[in-house]
Amino acid sequence: MDLELEGRVILVVGGHGLIGRAVVQRLRTEGAVAIPASRHAPHGVVVDASSDQSVSRGLAAVEAEHGPLDGLVVTAAPSARTLDPTRNADPAQVLRAVDEKAMTFLRTANFALPGMVARGFGRVIGVSGQNAFMTGNIAGSVRNAALIVAAKNLADSTAGTGVTVNSVSPSMVSESPPSEVENGLSGGCRPSDVADLIAFLLSPRAGAVSGESIAVGHRVRGVTYL
Repeated sequence: MDLELEGRVILVVGGHGLIGRAVVQRLRTEGAVAIPASRHAPHGVVVDASSDQSVSRGLAAVEAEHGPLDGLVVTAAPSARTLDPTRNADPAQVLRAVDEKAMTFLRTANFALPGMVARGFGRVIGVSGQNAFMTGNIAGSVRNAALIVAAKNLADSTAGTGVTVNSVSPSMVSESPPSEVENGLSGGCRPSDVADLIAFLLSPRAGAVSGESIAVGHRVRGVTYL
């Protein structure tokens, strides 16, 4: 299937991380102009998504060099493994986790969306996680759930404009995920699995999909979601 991404300008914030690298590589195989961005970008654009000024400068630099953005992927956030498991319910850790993930997504999307709406085309994808669907880690659950809710609100605000906003929620990501899926847990996935879904959602062919939260990797076994 031709995803019609040839020449599309797509910024991947967090594009040097495990998922971000896979997304950039996948998009480039489709002929897209995929630009990785991060706080300390060895190749690409420097964007500190915790700073309005840095996000504004980064997006302006991309558009000055490559033209208007067709797509934005935000996968920039510290790994859940960096959260202190002894402080899962600590309000300070929960607040910081939300800021580092959900607010990073919201801030970056807010800068990209007006231009997309004005041009009548755009795709925004936020990378959440399956912790959003599980209890046991308040910081991990809330930061991911907040991103999903933010993405749905943005999708509704741009409905009918040609711009879509979606979130994807990977399970544990590794190059060699286990094949078995235990009851009460999610199934693993590869970075390339996440990248394949994101590439489709970024394409013109996915124009009818907006406001969705899509799991990557088997969603929690033994639980239904309506």
